Amino acid sequence: MSRVAKNPVAVPGGVEVKLQPGKVNVKGPKGQLEQGLHPLVTVKQEGNLLKVERANDSTLARAISGTTRALVNNMVVGVSKGFEKKLSIIGVGYRAAVQGKKLNLTLGFSHPIAYDIPAGITIEAPDQTSLVVKGADRQLVGQVAAEIRGFRPPEPYKGKGVRYSEEHVAKKEAKKK
Repeated sequence: MSRVAKNPVAVPGGVEVKLQPGKVNVKGPKGQLEQGLHPLVTVKQEGNLLKVERANDSTLARAISGTTRALVNNMVVGVSKGFEKKLSIIGVGYRAAVQGKKLNLTLGFSHPIAYDIPAGITIEAPDQTSLVVKGADRQLVGQVAAEIRGFRPPEPYKGKGVRYSEEHVAKKEAKKK
């Protein structure tokens, strides 16, 4: 039995939840999110708690119920507090700047990289070598951060590239003659 799905999701003040057949809508100060539900799972609201219930006790229903509970919890946290990922840019001449809805990156290529910032995401550049990706949708924040990191992942010899601020890159020893 899924232990995650047993725990109810607490809905803080200022967050509005609308339950429709096969769908959950969550609206809060940071935005609005929508999630489709699997047919084996239903979400019920009891006061300020959301409970995930499954149709039967099959293995798939147990797995989906835990996943659904985690997704609904991420939605509630996202619209109330929001999510953020911090990135560091390491390398001589590597820099980033935000201009409107575009992120301009100079990462040692022959051309600058212009990344279109998706809707629902804000990117801040406190300085030229760090970025903060913020948004209400946890999955989208992680995807945008991974795409930015993917332009120049950290290389193992000097550690140059774009990395998460908490990421540790194990450096390799140079080839010996």
